[in-house]
Amino acid sequence: MKKIFTKATLLSLFLVGCVCFAFAQEKTTISGKVTDSGTGEPLAGVNIVVKGKVIGTITNGNGSYELTVSSPPPLTLVYSFIGFDTQEIEITEANTTLDVAMIEASLLGQEVVISASRVEESILESPVSIEKMDVLAIQNTAADSYYKGIGNLKGVDVTTSSINFQIVNARGFNSTGNTRFVQLTDGMDTQAPALNFPIGNLNGPSELDVESIEFIPGASSALYGPNAFNGILLVNSKSPFDYQGLSAMYKASVNHLGDSDLDSEGEGEIGPGSAQPMHEVSVRYAKAFNNKFAFKVNFSYSQAEDWYGTNLSDQASTRQPSGFDFNPGRDQVHAFGDEVANNIALVGLSSTFQSSIAGTPLETYYNAGDIPNQVVTRTPYAERYLVDYGAENMKVNTSLHYRLTDRMEILYSFNYGYGTTVYTGAQRYSLKNFSVAQHKLELKGDNFFVRGYTTRENSGDSYIADLTGVLINDSWKSNTQWYGEYTSAYLTSLAQQGATPGSPTTAQQMAAHMFARGFADVGRLEPGTDAFKAAKKQAENEVIPTGSLFDDATNMYHVEGQYDFKNQIDFMGVQVGASYKLYDLQSNGTVFADSSGNDITIQEVGAFVQLSKRLLNDKLKLTGSARYDKNENFDAQINPRISGVLTVADNNNIRVSYQTGFRNPTTQGQHIDLNVVSARLIGGLPQYAQAYNIYENAFTARSVEAFVAAVAADPSGAAALGNPANLALLERADTYEPVKPEEVRSIEIGYKSLLGKKLLLDFAYYHNTYNDFIAQVRLRKAAGFIDLDATTVTEQNIRNAQTLLTPISTPGQENTFQTYTNVDETVTAHGVAFGAEYSLGKGYKIGGNYNWNKLKDELSEGFLSEFNTPEHKFNVSLSNRKLTDKLGFNVTYRWQNEFLWESSFARGTVPSIGTMDAQVSYKLSNIKSSVKLGGSNITNERYVLNYGGPTIGAIYYVSITFDQLMN
Repeated sequence: MKKIFTKATLLSLFLVGCVCFAFAQEKTTISGKVTDSGTGEPLAGVNIVVKGKVIGTITNGNGSYELTVSSPPPLTLVYSFIGFDTQEIEITEANTTLDVAMIEASLLGQEVVISASRVEESILESPVSIEKMDVLAIQNTAADSYYKGIGNLKGVDVTTSSINFQIVNARGFNSTGNTRFVQLTDGMDTQAPALNFPIGNLNGPSELDVESIEFIPGASSALYGPNAFNGILLVNSKSPFDYQGLSAMYKASVNHLGDSDLDSEGEGEIGPGSAQPMHEVSVRYAKAFNNKFAFKVNFSYSQAEDWYGTNLSDQASTRQPSGFDFNPGRDQVHAFGDEVANNIALVGLSSTFQSSIAGTPLETYYNAGDIPNQVVTRTPYAERYLVDYGAENMKVNTSLHYRLTDRMEILYSFNYGYGTTVYTGAQRYSLKNFSVAQHKLELKGDNFFVRGYTTRENSGDSYIADLTGVLINDSWKSNTQWYGEYTSAYLTSLAQQGATPGSPTTAQQMAAHMFARGFADVGRLEPGTDAFKAAKKQAENEVIPTGSLFDDATNMYHVEGQYDFKNQIDFMGVQVGASYKLYDLQSNGTVFADSSGNDITIQEVGAFVQLSKRLLNDKLKLTGSARYDKNENFDAQINPRISGVLTVADNNNIRVSYQTGFRNPTTQGQHIDLNVVSARLIGGLPQYAQAYNIYENAFTARSVEAFVAAVAADPSGAAALGNPANLALLERADTYEPVKPEEVRSIEIGYKSLLGKKLLLDFAYYHNTYNDFIAQVRLRKAAGFIDLDATTVTEQNIRNAQTLLTPISTPGQENTFQTYTNVDETVTAHGVAFGAEYSLGKGYKIGGNYNWNKLKDELSEGFLSEFNTPEHKFNVSLSNRKLTDKLGFNVTYRWQNEFLWESSFARGTVPSIGTMDAQVSYKLSNIKSSVKLGGSNITNERYVLNYGGPTIGAIYYVSITFDQLMN
């Protein structure tokens, strides 16, 4: 007992000593008030931090503040507030009362950016092209959402898959699922792990919680690793220490005005037929306690009737027979079910069909060769009957922050997004009740961070719209039955018309096709009926391939850190960083080869070092960085970046950079193993080609198409399958190399200047060289060896060639495969971006930018280049956020020329586009609120941003925002 008492006494004395020591440390307390120097009014929400530390505070509603620092003087306080010049004031006394008058910013180009070099620097001195939107720019955007407003930045391409799903890109090779671009929200990669591309703002912060956006066009792999290939976007949310209090917003909008116009084929309305309401509500609350602990909670929800896919153009117009005014084998962009195609001449080769017409008058027409060599597709359903257009998006973002010391802060954050949207990829996907959740734990200081986070995807009730249409048709009547009835009805019509066997007229053939389709479609399931709804529900509720439903819950885990030696090394800048990433694929066999307990993971590691040095009396800044990355399935990648910024006069800088980038094949490009009826999609890793032995007796898809057409036109019947002339059309498929990363080398020259303190200019030219393009190839296997050198018809060649005629989709017996590989060609592209912003005085600003992008080399035949970027594009804006103390406005006009869009889903011309966004805002200072009235595409021009994407019209909105920090 005595020993215990002694130990307790000693422990108590130790703790008391620690407390006394803590209180004995000299502290510095600063208090005061911050006001607007122009009006003398107090400023609420001014951010006050100690330079070199994480500790700080903000002013309250009266502009007052108090800050206690566990350090003796001297120290420097940094006062910053959006729209005002940042001030640094040195504190020399332990207890100080300091009132500060903030001066409204009047200079352009004063933004500080982080993403260009992963350290703070002036945007004028950035070594690469970079754009930034701060809080005021975000609030002042004329678009109906701040995320769409990103499209006004120089060098940005934004395309739309859905009303709530935008995709950002830069410098060509745009895509609706952009795997060449990285988007980070508070340092977390926003990609959906099973898709490997950013999902827009589906789980990002609401407008109330965004502090800034930084955009870098071009290769950034030297600092950010894989897939930072064409650019990177950083979205930074507000700290609960710096932005406290309650904010709320409600926005009421309307779209689908004027939807009485017909679609591209004059069949049906382009939307729901009348104007549709849209709603969005957001709430943010943040609170700090004793300048040590803080938290924030964000909630937002939006709902709208989505834009419709209305393009009924024929993607298979080359099938249209000569003299016909319609195509019996048409494949419409936004109609599904017509993906099933068959040459009806092949039906005549079936012994079952021959038996069915034996002894009937139809046999005469059959023997005369009147079943034409023409492709016929099954009757499709328009997209509006198959896709869920009830777009919605619910987001929850929250974080907890604790300052361990004046120099370190630890935080936990949670981002969650849930909703329904439409995505255009290789097919049209209805992402229904789709969700992505992210958890992050981070320790950071003013010169380092260590963070770990996980992204957890859940496909919910998402399904493939194209496949749904195919399955509805098939559930009603099998393809074998439908094509048999169609072909019999075709011959019946010729007989009824009295056509001469062997020489029907074009008019008689067209009439026969129309009669045949009508006959084969008797009793077809009609949209809106209970039978159709039941078939659709069955398709959507069964997993692929028996249904169209995904069952995916893929996860990603990422740990990374960075350290800046600025406190240890003062003669040059030195930064180092490292990362580890793990993909855990969990699709239950609906996307990947992970059924039957076959766990699939992908590991990636990376590290970088960056050195920078100022020379010539700080007129020249040289920066060099190099990054090492290793994916377990591929060789290591080393990506350097070298840049120089030369100050030729005050606020006039020339920049030159050489940088490289790469992108790994996506998780699907590595491991997909999916039967989609028309083919089995398999990953480009060698084990999948080996597992299915895809190159044995395999032929290129193009040569098989030519062979099938020749057989269908050959009057010799089944013997046509072994006809040496027909067999000569077949080309054996090469043994393609396993897929590997794609690479880019980029050179950029730029000039940025601030002239007369009123005109900001920025110019950039880039030249990109691409190698090892990632592409997909399709091939079809015969059941056995086909002798292409045969000089006579053989039974073996007939038997094996028969298996090439149509795709076989029975699991385990598939004969058609599509896999990933690389194109052994070098491609180059170049472009120019020019931007200007001029302060007219009295708050008026006029600005604009012009972008020119050009692909210099096309890929060889058989591969799509998919540059998908207009050659010319510009936008101009006029704004004044303080037209009066209460009134502000912004007007923006965007234009781009027509261009060719290429993708595996659809290929066609996107017409030129010219749209105008506008808004006016009015402050209700007495209730700390503002009202905003505006519209996107206010002239309601109908346009598309990608071929195969939805038709977009106007959105008109009015919003009211309450913010306790509004000044």
